[in-house]
Amino acid sequence: MPECRNSDNIPTKDESQQNPVWLTKDFLQEKLRIYFKDPSLEVISMNLTPAIPKGENYASVMTRVSVEYIPKSSREPRTGSYIVKSSFEGDDIACELMKPYDIYNREMIIYQEIIPKLNALLNEIGDTDKMFPETIAVEFDRSVIIFEDLSKIQYAMCDRTKGLDMEHAKLCLRKLAKMHATSAVLNEREPGIFEGYDRGLFNRHTNNYSPFFEGLVEACGKMVSQWDDFKEYGEKMLALKPKVMEYGNQVFDPIEGHLNVLAHGDFWVNNAMFNEGPNEHPNDVILIDFQYSVWGSPAIDLHWFFNTSLREEIRLHQQDELFQYYYNIFAETLNALGFKAKIPSLHQFLLHMTEKSFYALISSLVQAVQVNDQTEDADFHALMGEDERALNFKRIIFQNEKVQKNLKRLLPMFDRKGLLDDRD
Repeated sequence: MPECRNSDNIPTKDESQQNPVWLTKDFLQEKLRIYFKDPSLEVISMNLTPAIPKGENYASVMTRVSVEYIPKSSREPRTGSYIVKSSFEGDDIACELMKPYDIYNREMIIYQEIIPKLNALLNEIGDTDKMFPETIAVEFDRSVIIFEDLSKIQYAMCDRTKGLDMEHAKLCLRKLAKMHATSAVLNEREPGIFEGYDRGLFNRHTNNYSPFFEGLVEACGKMVSQWDDFKEYGEKMLALKPKVMEYGNQVFDPIEGHLNVLAHGDFWVNNAMFNEGPNEHPNDVILIDFQYSVWGSPAIDLHWFFNTSLREEIRLHQQDELFQYYYNIFAETLNALGFKAKIPSLHQFLLHMTEKSFYALISSLVQAVQVNDQTEDADFHALMGEDERALNFKRIIFQNEKVQKNLKRLLPMFDRKGLLDDRD
């Protein structure tokens, strides 16, 4: 099984972000009073530590808050642990680049309004699966979400550099299928509820992330061009660079007549937290991080997950099994909820996945970032920049032995499918 790490593993001070200056006892006390419906609750102490090490998260600040408080009910001190997720408020460049994607407002709305409705739909059919973390508070003025600390109830992330086995992968896909199905039903019952959810990693509003995606294609193409028998693939990759944003946009464009869903938008191993049972078998998984959620094809999540988060033998040889596993739960949940529109057959569903398969190529390049173990320069500026430091970071991540081995297996497969070709 993948090695899982408890998120109590805190980075040293020099590799973590500053604690938000507004995250005070008074701020937290106000939120806890509302959550517990206890206006006399008093926070008597709190301790802040970074919740995510450098190189594990690029789009937000995550802070663990350990708190001691006195509730009205007992007047005896109690302890709690929470995760506070906030924006890069002190980083003007990051804020400006991410602004058109509106990731913070979207995620806050999802936790405050959408997730309760998805949970209610599952409850309709007697499904008690815990899908998402408990939300303590949403603060729009500061772009803040406060969650329960899942590590305190024995949930942990798996090692992003090792990949998931079949048991862990199927558990993720079970939850994903239910999220997708309930969102499709919610959209049918409340038409228009997902209008405006059109600003995923690729979208028709902005290309601000083009330095990242184009930079990955270029760095990969230059490296591959130097390998024996791979020069042609490298040249095709380099020729693909000016097309990558448009082809990515086409993946994210909803297709009329296809069954569209609220895609997670960044569904990979770091956005799932597992509760491990005896004999190294997972009991449960909870899905987190909905900053890039978008209305579109289920393929957005499936191609991304399969090409960033699986062990390589599974990625190469068992994707069909996983597609079918996901599809069966997806269709079963739709039927149980009385979905009125036509549900595609498995064959039709796989054809829809094939239409969006360019995203398998993109996801395979992004995996170089996600399995990177050289974290000194692993930050938002290295991903999105075009200066020498950023270019060097992208070169370094493709020096990873695992990444190179994967590319040598995958690029010929992608080429045979025409994914490296100009489609105009």
